[in-house]
Amino acid sequence: MRGFAFSLRLVPALVLAMGLGGCLLGPDYVRQNVPTPANFRFAANEAADTANTRWWEQFQDPVLNDLILAALADNKDVKIAAARVDQFLGQFVTTRSGLFPQVSAGFDASRQRASQLGPTPIPAGVSPVFNEFQAPLSVAWEVDLFGRVRRETESARASLLASEEGRRATILSLVASVATAYINLRDLDQQLTIAKATTDSRAGSVNVFQARFAGGDVSQMELAQSQSEYEASLATIPQLETQIAQQEDALSILLGRNPGPILRGRELTELVLPSVPAGLPSDLIERRPDLLQAEQNLVAANALIGAARALYFPDISLTGLFGSTSVQFSKLFTGPARVWSYAGSLTVPIFTAGSISGQVSQAEAQQQQALIQYQQAIQIAFGEVDDSLIALQKSREQLVVQGRQVDALKTYARLARLRFEGGYTSYIEVLDAERSLFNAQLSYTQTNGVVFNSLIGLYKAMGGGWVVQAEAMTGRVMGQKAVAQVAGQSGDQSGASLSTPSASPSAAPSTNPSTNPSTNPSTNPSTTPPGAEQPK
Repeated sequence: MRGFAFSLRLVPALVLAMGLGGCLLGPDYVRQNVPTPANFRFAANEAADTANTRWWEQFQDPVLNDLILAALADNKDVKIAAARVDQFLGQFVTTRSGLFPQVSAGFDASRQRASQLGPTPIPAGVSPVFNEFQAPLSVAWEVDLFGRVRRETESARASLLASEEGRRATILSLVASVATAYINLRDLDQQLTIAKATTDSRAGSVNVFQARFAGGDVSQMELAQSQSEYEASLATIPQLETQIAQQEDALSILLGRNPGPILRGRELTELVLPSVPAGLPSDLIERRPDLLQAEQNLVAANALIGAARALYFPDISLTGLFGSTSVQFSKLFTGPARVWSYAGSLTVPIFTAGSISGQVSQAEAQQQQALIQYQQAIQIAFGEVDDSLIALQKSREQLVVQGRQVDALKTYARLARLRFEGGYTSYIEVLDAERSLFNAQLSYTQTNGVVFNSLIGLYKAMGGGWVVQAEAMTGRVMGQKAVAQVAGQSGDQSGASLSTPSASPSAAPSTNPSTNPSTNPSTNPSTTPPGAEQPK
């Protein structure tokens, strides 16, 4: 009873220790005031609020939609990123466990023989061989009086949230990469179609010149020139076919498959150019996963300063042992066999040869690195958006000019052939016109691909709530719930949210070509080619 009474007197001390546990050393995280421009330099006038929609669906190519879904389900980078989140979740749970008492139970059984010649003589008639049974229940608790474990838990939590934002950044990059690879593939397909059409046209010209050469109507030089142009266009076909196969292999890897052929959907010239996404520079800080990841890394580094400073102060530990010990198993759980003990320890650092101050300096330096990296990431994000905007704007202007050039060269090639057939000019003029037309058509197709890729890059640079919609397709429902639960504990100090609300797909702008002139392929100069036929 006296032991029990003493244990009751220990309760106020434990309560006091837990109450003092509210003391936290080190700076609390406060979001940095990062200077942001009021608007992007090259914002488009027709910008639409589509940054939170599944923008790739606005291309109106079901095959592209299926490819992106397949990539989200099977891409290896996404799976690696998901496993990394699980790793940091385990690290967070492990670190947080230090805040709670550790309780363990056991059972020991032994058979021993005591020395009959030892310092404690064995009474006569007592056997030196005996059994011993123990059933202990031990409790250990490190009182986090100065917040070291809580700061480490705060850091582990921020690292977990950073890994989750890293997974979302992987999804964002993957969707953009698949869309870009598919656009490049359709661009190469279009170039191959032009090359084959040009080669067929030049093959017909060679046949005509061979017949005219046999009749003495053209010179051997003109025949050789015709054959040279035919071979030149023919040589581009295997080159393009090689690039197509390589692009298919690269896209297959993104899909998580072995290299192989890729199913095609609509032609590049039939794809609908989505609206330009709108947004303010300040929106990026809340929307781009890589910026949220960088901020959470800063939160984690900031918390470790307090954990390092707590090392200057005492460590307080409480231990307790409750159980029973008996030489007879039948009496192990009786009252006389009961044993208990409890103890407290306090360790104060006196001389560490600068070890603790070095750890504090290291933590502060890491926090400064994370801060600078966060600021740099924001500036890079602003630059990426501006670069994508100007690339989109200028490539669309270039496409319109190249379209007029193709139309003019088609007329020039047709008239040159008529002049040649009428005997008013040499075949050199015809060859020059058709060569220029072929090159202009290839350039037009390439620029059309640049327009789409610039828009894809802009959607990637803008980030957006569509990542939340896309990640629902990856099958990580349980993992998202666990991370969301962690994010809700003690509030998100960075102000970032892991459940960014996304716009409803029904709120997306109309992509029906018959009702939306801005995205109608028949009226949009950036997607409608002026023609790719070869002159006959």
